[in-house]
Amino acid sequence: MAGKQGLDVYKQWLGIADENRPLTYYQLLKLKPFEDNSVLIRKQYRMLNAHVRKFASGEYLEESQQLLNELAKAMLCLTDADRKAEYDASLGRREESTRVRKTFEDILLANNICTPDQMKKAKNYADAVGLELYQAALQHKLGAPEIIMLAYAESIGLPFINLDDVGVDEEFVPQISPVMARQHSLIPVMVDQGKLIFASPRLISPDIEEELRMLFEMPVRPALCVPNQINEAVAKYYPKDAVQMVAQRGGGQKAVSSQTSSKLTSKPARVAEPREPVSHEEMVKKRTQGTIIGFNCGVIAGVLGATQVLKFGLMISIGIGVGVGAAAAGIAFVMLSKR
Repeated sequence: MAGKQGLDVYKQWLGIADENRPLTYYQLLKLKPFEDNSVLIRKQYRMLNAHVRKFASGEYLEESQQLLNELAKAMLCLTDADRKAEYDASLGRREESTRVRKTFEDILLANNICTPDQMKKAKNYADAVGLELYQAALQHKLGAPEIIMLAYAESIGLPFINLDDVGVDEEFVPQISPVMARQHSLIPVMVDQGKLIFASPRLISPDIEEELRMLFEMPVRPALCVPNQINEAVAKYYPKDAVQMVAQRGGGQKAVSSQTSSKLTSKPARVAEPREPVSHEEMVKKRTQGTIIGFNCGVIAGVLGATQVLKFGLMISIGIGVGVGAAAAGIAFVMLSKR
């Protein structure tokens, strides 16, 4: 990329001596060919991103922004397991990557983010309340949210995005329904190699991915980010009174308020921020109390119903009441165990 007055940003800003263009993503991020260490890839990206931002003002604003976008695209590709495999193959890589994908738990423990005892407590909590382990790790604050989401992204082979570094593609923002953006917590980031990259703090269902693919008429690919960043971005670009620009037959666009579009979708839900977790002991206590209350109410209802409505004798009514109480207690136990 040549800038003003023949400026070669790759050579003069990044110190890349190779003058053959275009550069590969590995050359751009100053990595060895086919580097598989995602931690190192992202570290290089963050370092170069911070360096280029020093030129992001004045007469070099346009050149710096273009280079920042190139760096982001390189990082997103090389930290996405599937896309990296395709890219490496296009460069002539023959052997399979020797990198073995680690589990989320292994990544946190190997990097000393938490202790085995802390991990055990988070796993017990996740099992008790029906959460994924990374969500329990966020709630138990086993590490900074970015560290947790980075580990989760690596464990499932997806890239991680810091929206402060990459930003939002405002060209595509109006094309997504405000209700969809708020309900599913997603926002468009950029188009790279014919694919729309969108950020979300969780995996999006295949149905929503297909809806986005049809909307933009191109493949889509998710990248993970921390919950508070997506909440802030969605609040900024998709406020409750936002207007969506949708295509009309015959050309042109039509403005549709979010209130109108909300009639076609369910009520949006905000991504929950990490909160103080309920301990396993408290969960057991609430479940026990609920079971006892369910049993007592069932016994009373059963006895009254048997004596007043069915006109049974006292002993038979008590037996029926105990049976109804046991059933009510069982239902209460099951329902509270799912919470």
